[in-house]
Parts: sequence; C-alpha cells; structure tokens
Amino acid sequence: MTNHQKSVWGWVLYDWANSAFATTVMAGFFPIFFKQYWSYGSDVNISTAQLGFGNSIASLIVALMAPILGAIADQGMARKKFLIFFAYLGVLMTASLYLVPQGSWVLAILLFAMGIIGFSGANIFYDSLLPGVAFGKNIDMISSLGYSMGYLGGGLLFLLNVLMTIYPEWFGLADSSQAVRVAFLLVALWWGSFTVFTIAWIPPSAPPPGYKRQTSLISAGLKQLIGTLQKIRHLKMVVLFLLAYWCYIDGVDTIIRMAVDYGLSLGFSANDLIVALLIVQFIGFPAALGFGKLSQWFGVRKIIFTAIGIYLLVTLYATQMTHKNEFYILAIAIGLVQGGIQALSRSYYSRLIPHKHAAEFYGFYNMLGKFAAIIGPGLMGFAGLFARKVLTPPQATPAQIEAIGHLASRWAIASVSILFIIGAILFYFVDEQRGKSDALAFDKGIV
Repeated sequence: MTNHQKSVWGWVLYDWANSAFATTVMAGFFPIFFKQYWSYGSDVNISTAQLGFGNSIASLIVALMAPILGAIADQGMARKKFLIFFAYLGVLMTASLYLVPQGSWVLAILLFAMGIIGFSGANIFYDSLLPGVAFGKNIDMISSLGYSMGYLGGGLLFLLNVLMTIYPEWFGLADSSQAVRVAFLLVALWWGSFTVFTIAWIPPSAPPPGYKRQTSLISAGLKQLIGTLQKIRHLKMVVLFLLAYWCYIDGVDTIIRMAVDYGLSLGFSANDLIVALLIVQFIGFPAALGFGKLSQWFGVRKIIFTAIGIYLLVTLYATQMTHKNEFYILAIAIGLVQGGIQALSRSYYSRLIPHKHAAEFYGFYNMLGKFAAIIGPGLMGFAGLFARKVLTPPQATPAQIEAIGHLASRWAIASVSILFIIGAILFYFVDEQRGKSDALAFDKGIV
C-alpha cells in the first residue's frame, strides 16, 4: 500500500476498533448487566437513576471539554497524541470492568463514565484527522467507509459476545455473568489492538507554515478558543449547519432511544432488543457504504436531505407500531440511514471549517453531538402531557384513561418529527460555496 492508502486505512480501522465499545458496552451489555449484577437487589427505578446519572455526568464532561481540547490539540499539532491518550484511557477503563464485583454499582458507574470520556474524547481528534487523510469528493466515501467498518467490526464482536452469553458452555465459561465480564475484556483487547494500526499508519499532523510551538499549550489553546468564538460570527455557514445538525441529530438519537423504550413497553425481552441491535449493526455496514456511493452520484446535500426524510417517515411509522415484527422493521429502517446520516454530516462539515483549526471545530461538532437527545425527550414529555390533558374527559373511566395514555404516547413520538422538519429547513439555507470561501479566509487570517 502507498503511504496515503495506509493513512486512510489507519483512520478507518479506528472506527472498526472503537465501535466495539459503543455496541457491546454502551448499547448492549452494560445497561442490562448493571441492573442484574452490579446494582443487584436495588429498586429498578433507583438503578435506572444511577445509570442515567453516570451517563449524564460523563456526557456533560465531554461536551464541555470538547472545544477546549480541540483548541489545545490544534495549538500543539497533537491531534494524534490526544487520540491515543483518550483511546487507551477508554481501553483501560473497559478492561477494569471485569474486576468489579457484584453489588459495586458505584465503581461500575465510575469506570463506565471514564470509559465514555475516553471513547468520546478520542472521537474529537479522530474526526479532526479526516481532512488530513481524505481530499475532495473522496472525503464523503472515506467518512462513510469509516462508519461502515465500525458497524461491521462492532457487529462481529457483538455477535461473538452474544453467543458467549447465550451459550457460555461453548466457550468454557461458567455462566452468562462470567461471559459478560469476559466480553468487556474482549472489547478492551479489540479496541486497543486495532488502534495500533491507527498509531502506525497515520502520520503526525504537519505544522502549518509559520507555526511556532507554544510554551503553554493550555493557555495557547484557551486563547485560540476565545479568538475563534469572537471570529465565528464570520463563519455563518458553520453556525447555520451546526444548528441544523443539532436539530436533526437530536431527532435521530431520540428515535433510537425511543425504539428501545417502545420495545420494552410492548413486553419484548432483552434478547429481542439484542437482536434489534444486531440488525442495526449488520444493515448499517453496507448501508453506510451505499450512502457514501450515492453521495458521489447525487451530491451530499441531496442524500442528507433524503436521510432526514427517511427518519421523518420512521418517526411517523413508530406512532403506529404495535407488534414485535414492526419493531424489527423499525430497526431495519434505522440501520439503513443511521450510519449514512452520521458519516455524511461529518464529511460535509469538513467542507465548511478552517482546516488549520479542524480539531477545535470538530470539538464544537462533537459537543453538539453530546448535547443531542436533550430537546427531543423534553418535547416528547410536553406533547404527551398536553395530549393527555386535552383528550381526557372530566369523568373518564380507568379503561378510557389507559387508552388515552397509549394515544398520548403516540402523540409524544410524533412530536419528534418537528426536529427533523426544523433541521431540514435550516440545512436548506446552508451555502456550501460560501462556507468554503469563508473557511479559506479564516485560515489565511483575513477574518
């Protein structure tokens, strides 16, 4: 392989590596194992609150530190070094979950939260390396390839881990609890091993012309961040895109979470949910590649609009879902568009930002990603309460109240469509050519 091909595959393989954490740990086993093992004996609502608190704290820390870390990495030309640090922080925390004894929910939450910080922190610098390994129209395909390989790699290891928990005797394990703990070790091994290719094949960021190393990266990074916040008003297309992205990605994350909640409310078992996650993973692999190819044929903007439209239809379909098979159809639809809209949003954003400040601007991008699914759940809560109040007659019977409750929940899900509509409208007004020219002027110090 040429050096350029190595750098591309080094970048892509990090998605293959870290998706094991996102799939097996974050989405799959940790929430279930936390309730059944580490928080054993606790009230189900208390354990849910404990888990939610840990997730929220970790996400908030990452969201607040993302732009600052990006600015510091830009100043020190240290994007790759920061990626390595946060990636192996996540690897170490994930492996440590194996050692947490039953009932030690505080330690489990602490290690999980630190793992999320490592995973999310590394992604800031992983995303910021994209403009350095891809050029022109290839950037969309390479971004899609990254997500696609992430779905495949994460899905393959997740499938192995699922088999371990269902048939532990096949693997010489005592029971499913031991299998889950071993799964955490396998995720750490997978993540840490494949990250070696990223380290070996991606060259360090080259300093821009006239670059001078700063004596204090922290003070220089903070100074750059303040300066960027002052100048960002000249990058109106970046601001407009970030607002659009925040809206529709909030809708994406809310729908994903509501599909699982809906499945639980319909009485689906944990195995049903795991099957749905596997469906999303393995459909997401070819679908993300397909979206990248479609973007080359029809243009990135049209494909992002198409993905938003499909999510709008998914939202409306979810309001009618009543059976298990429909839940799987929903998982298939999400798998078709989830990777595509994420990959193309990431690559489209790279067209609008100053490349010399890529890590910092991807810090803002990831910050909004971490704040996603804040508006949607609140909107759903308000819509559900409003519908219940409007639809409930003064002297309703218990049967009527139950029926109205189900109908109100459907109103709540339907309300998420507002986020996709607003996101599409804002995205319509993003002018890519103006964004490119503004970014170039920013890099040259004209603004």
